[in-house]
Amino acid sequence: MKVLPSIQSPKDLRLIKKELLPTLCQELRDTIISTVSKNGGHLGSSLGAVEIITALHYVFNTPQDKIVFDTGHQAYAHKLLTGRQAAFEHIRQKGGISGFPKRYESEYDSFGVGHASTALSAALGMAIARDQKKENSKVIAIVGDGCLTGGMAYEALQNAGLLATDMLVILNDNQMFISQRVGALGKFLTKLLTKQYVQLAEEKATNFLKRFDDLGNNAAKLAKKARAILFPGTIFEEMGFRYFGPVNGNNIEELIEVLESVKDVKGPVMLHVVTKKGKGYKPAEEKPTKFHGIGIFDVETGDTIGKANGITFTQAFSQALVKLGEKDTTVNAITAAMPEGTGLDAFRDKFPTRYFDVGIAEEHGATFAAGLAACGLKPVFALYSSFAQRCYDQILHDVALQKLPVVFALDRAGVVGEDGPTHHGVFDLSFLRSVPDLVLAAPADENELQHMLKTGLYCGRPFVLRYPRGAGFGVEMDAKMKTLDIGKGVWLKKGTDLTIAAIGNRVHPALQAANALEKQGVSCGVINMRFVKPLDTQILDEALRISPRIVTVEDNALIGGFGAAVAEYLADKGAAFRLLRLGIPDRFVEHAKSAQLYEQLGLNAQQIEQRILNWKNK
Repeated sequence: MKVLPSIQSPKDLRLIKKELLPTLCQELRDTIISTVSKNGGHLGSSLGAVEIITALHYVFNTPQDKIVFDTGHQAYAHKLLTGRQAAFEHIRQKGGISGFPKRYESEYDSFGVGHASTALSAALGMAIARDQKKENSKVIAIVGDGCLTGGMAYEALQNAGLLATDMLVILNDNQMFISQRVGALGKFLTKLLTKQYVQLAEEKATNFLKRFDDLGNNAAKLAKKARAILFPGTIFEEMGFRYFGPVNGNNIEELIEVLESVKDVKGPVMLHVVTKKGKGYKPAEEKPTKFHGIGIFDVETGDTIGKANGITFTQAFSQALVKLGEKDTTVNAITAAMPEGTGLDAFRDKFPTRYFDVGIAEEHGATFAAGLAACGLKPVFALYSSFAQRCYDQILHDVALQKLPVVFALDRAGVVGEDGPTHHGVFDLSFLRSVPDLVLAAPADENELQHMLKTGLYCGRPFVLRYPRGAGFGVEMDAKMKTLDIGKGVWLKKGTDLTIAAIGNRVHPALQAANALEKQGVSCGVINMRFVKPLDTQILDEALRISPRIVTVEDNALIGGFGAAVAEYLADKGAAFRLLRLGIPDRFVEHAKSAQLYEQLGLNAQQIEQRILNWKNK
């Protein structure tokens, strides 16, 4: 008889015998593997965190006690244990539950998340709120070791140490080189140090020694240093945390024992647990990077199914950057912990001394790139559009203000599909368009992307190149890269009734819509604008001379986006015009397949055609 179906909430979990917990953990893994193989998702991290999540819900009184996830891509077991087993089958699907914690999805999701390094700040805020309201509850933050590479995490750590309120931080460490530290000695010392009488004795001894002026203080410091020899938590101790660990994060019995011992320790507590990414599924254990975020795959072999035909935008960028790097040794590449996701792994393997992974530290990455550019190098900082939101000030203050020639390659611009609103890159045109001296470019297809990358590298200006996730349009790649005229669009076809001015990956759907409109007697021109900033006003003036009807199409927010730039120009010009702006409305877009989202948003070829017809006939 299976254990998991009987658990509809953590209250049910806390009623079962401890001996059944290993079986439950295996059932959780089986369910996660089976579901992700059909839907895609974040597999490796979720498999590694099964025991941590199960133990936390077993020991603590959730949802009164609050668990705060960092990034949230490891929370699948949490969803299964908190009343969402039936819904889990449709995770990340249209109308289904999210792949990340969401406050309005469940009372057990205490804080919504999708970006890294936020849990410590949120948990500290919750702990202080609890104190002010005089409530009796626990606050636990689960933080991956990768998330500690983000500066925001350290800001929260130092503030937590200063405020000294009660909170527990679980440092989920899946770095393989630390695994040997979880041995007999480590277990013994961790058990010993989590005993209450040992904690009290340590505090009393320290207080006693401090009574003897400098000699006593020196002795207390020496004792602390001696403890640090066996424990790698010195930095956390210095920041005001009580450090325990490391412990085996994939041993449910050991985890429960330690959690029960530390749950009532006063002040900030850091519990260091070591887990194996992809635990329990051999392909994910052997290739953790591949199974971090994966599409549909065969459970037996681990092979992905239904790969896109042709080259993706990311692959086009990757190949072009390597070619440019071969010819120019001043080209450097930077990523914020996403070498495979951004395609920089190929550049890394070929030019390791010119490749830099700054960790989850987009702010530092942008200013680091500015430093390289200030000394004559050509840096390309590749990151996801939604993560570029984190380094807005650095782009404005450290790059654009100084007119430094840094190329920002924003992957995953537009809607990204099943990862949902935390990852849709639909705001970059809006938040970057106001920055002076910044070039904003968006290629229509994978071939144009390589030319834009070369243009950005050699234009001598701050340059943003934004492009979407997934497959290109099957356009043949030119053998030789060329530079484009900055701020110049191109006519794809001319029409007498109206003109569609499109940007980025909506150019080809706009052209398809125009061709369909021609069959219905509507003469429709199409411009591939290429650049949002500087805007090609000459080509817009030409379109106005043909017809006062202009349609803009983009996969960015309508507020402040490309269509808004066109509207501003036409209004300031005092032109007589009629304008239809198609793009992302003023709301957060939920998760679904990208094709479903473009249809829902009215931005695929068929919807563009129909919306233009409805507008023209008004």
